[in-house]
Amino acid sequence: MSANSSRVGQLLLQGSACISWKQDVEGAVYHLANCLLLLGFMGGSGVYGCFYLFGFLSAGYLCCVLWGWFSACGLDIVLWSFLLAVVCLLQLAHLVYRLREDTLPEEFDLLYKTLCLPLQVPLQTYKEIVHCCEEQVLTLATEQTYAVEGETPINRLSLLLSGRVRVSQDGQFLHYIFPYQFMDSPEWESLQPSEEGVFQVTLTAETSCSYISWPRKSLHLLLTKERYISCLFSALLGYDISEKLYTLNDKLFAKFGLRFDIRLPSLYHVLGPTAADAGPESEKGDEEVCEPAVSPPQATPTSLQQTPPCSTPPATTNFPAPPTRARLSRPDSGILEIDDFPSYFRQFGFSGKVAAGRIP
Repeated sequence: MSANSSRVGQLLLQGSACISWKQDVEGAVYHLANCLLLLGFMGGSGVYGCFYLFGFLSAGYLCCVLWGWFSACGLDIVLWSFLLAVVCLLQLAHLVYRLREDTLPEEFDLLYKTLCLPLQVPLQTYKEIVHCCEEQVLTLATEQTYAVEGETPINRLSLLLSGRVRVSQDGQFLHYIFPYQFMDSPEWESLQPSEEGVFQVTLTAETSCSYISWPRKSLHLLLTKERYISCLFSALLGYDISEKLYTLNDKLFAKFGLRFDIRLPSLYHVLGPTAADAGPESEKGDEEVCEPAVSPPQATPTSLQQTPPCSTPPATTNFPAPPTRARLSRPDSGILEIDDFPSYFRQFGFSGKVAAGRIP
């Protein structure tokens, strides 16, 4: 250890080994190479940062090769610079290959940016979801049916990418399905993995549509294996079903001219299947929902009604008769029949009491 330290001390005391310094500077290629190397080492992180880094390093080492060949005339400079330039170029080729491998088709890339990127879903997880549907985009022509009421089995889950789908039941229009909404989320949630069933509504394409579809068994297997994907689908399906429920609520508003709330217990008397047979009680419950209560006229205090027997009797005051409760008229719009709402509601897996908010 002492011998090494003494050797270093002798080198420092002796000074530089160069006998004489060159009076002229190196050529422009040498300085360009160093500038490119300086810019290259200022690169950031990430894929594009690596592109920046290895791109400038490759150019810098190639300039070093030219400087060593034409100016320095040193074989070792040429070999080392050439080796480093080749390594940087190979790294660039590897980055390009990774980018091409990670590239998704246009429809799936737009779906990721619209639906999954706001939820910060990792790209690798999204690829597993896309792989489950085999990366196939299916199409529907105008007026082509996706599902027929009472006939089409529930064996898949589909998401609309473009176009518009009309949902109807018994020939009555219910609501529309727009892009990036599930086409059969109520049917998916209404059945257990081991159960089978058929659609209770008819889905018809009003325009040219494109969609992706997951087979029921494959998707259930993926959800069982990946807990994160299962939670993601639960959130997406729950939001989609709630949007459909509130769409039906808006149809009730359009039909009656009054805005109802499907969570109110009193609405169950209106929407329930026994509303027509309830008689006066049903009408009373309906009136409570449709119009505010009219406060009865205030009674005159007893002390003011008593008069002395010797005084002249006051003039008789005619109190106005309490107004009769006229039932509000309900304009017919033909958009949604009352009796159709509970039947469509039941396909979500809820009963009438749950729809009316009877249980938490």
